[in-house]
Amino acid sequence: MRKIIIDTDTGSDDAVALIMALKSKDIKVEAVTTVCGNVPLDLATKNALMTIEITNAQKPPLYIGAASPLMRKLVTAVNVHGEDGMGDCNLIHPTLISEKKHAVDAIIEIVEKNPGEIEIVALGPATNIALAILKSPETMKKVKHIYSMGTSGFGPGNTTPVAEFNVYVDAESYSILLNSNIPLTIVGFDLCCKDAALNRNDIESLLSSEMKEAEFSVKCNQALLEFNLKRNNEYIIDLPDAVAMGVVLWKEIVLEDKLCYCYTCTKEEAAYGQVIINDGSKLAISDGYAGNIPNAIVCKTIDTNLFKEKLLHILTNR
Repeated sequence: MRKIIIDTDTGSDDAVALIMALKSKDIKVEAVTTVCGNVPLDLATKNALMTIEITNAQKPPLYIGAASPLMRKLVTAVNVHGEDGMGDCNLIHPTLISEKKHAVDAIIEIVEKNPGEIEIVALGPATNIALAILKSPETMKKVKHIYSMGTSGFGPGNTTPVAEFNVYVDAESYSILLNSNIPLTIVGFDLCCKDAALNRNDIESLLSSEMKEAEFSVKCNQALLEFNLKRNNEYIIDLPDAVAMGVVLWKEIVLEDKLCYCYTCTKEEAAYGQVIINDGSKLAISDGYAGNIPNAIVCKTIDTNLFKEKLLHILTNR
């Protein structure tokens, strides 16, 4: 059975991704680790604990990680996910508690005990992972694979015109991840909108399912739904982290991916957090990005209908 660690800055879309993994019969969630990002660390931790509790499936240990990015002040997304990161619907009252060990130490220890077996699913900024690489690079080389919900893929950014949120929060950590030589798959924000988002029919189906975790998945995303209505008058809930988890759980939803060279911009403020992705296309200047060795698999297209079908099924069935 596959063994995974889920690293999360638990906002509302992270919660859906967590539920998907916890209910999966094909993987064992060895640990959940929390990091600052969508919300400050204490809220990310409470939100993850509540999600584990409401799902009532696998109950992995939870370890608390980094409270700030490596080199910058924390930028959150409470304007999108609500002040509590979970829709401000008074949903978060966990009775579960976290472990005392720091998340970075837990990641290193779990990898060391399971060499070549651990897959890490990074749903938030890469701070915990970067710290683990810096602290124990030889151990982290034993990670089987990392899946990252990060970058804007082959589309525009969602935080600046060029930067996606998870990378923008801590681009220095993302650069460390990209240069780690750990096998990496990137699921960009460009795959997570339009047909991949939950629409009105999907939302009504979840609410009428009489499954607590399905209802929770909608309610915790109430602020995100309202944000999308105000932004472009669309009644949708886009779930980047759920799409990334879908790629982890259901490889058949990936229609096209490409081995690419990816570079994180950290020095020019206007470009901070941009990840330049070269998919091997022939460039005008031969000694430009074309000369670099690929360092990540980047998903280009997914079967959105199959993803939605599997998502709704796992959320609404025991």
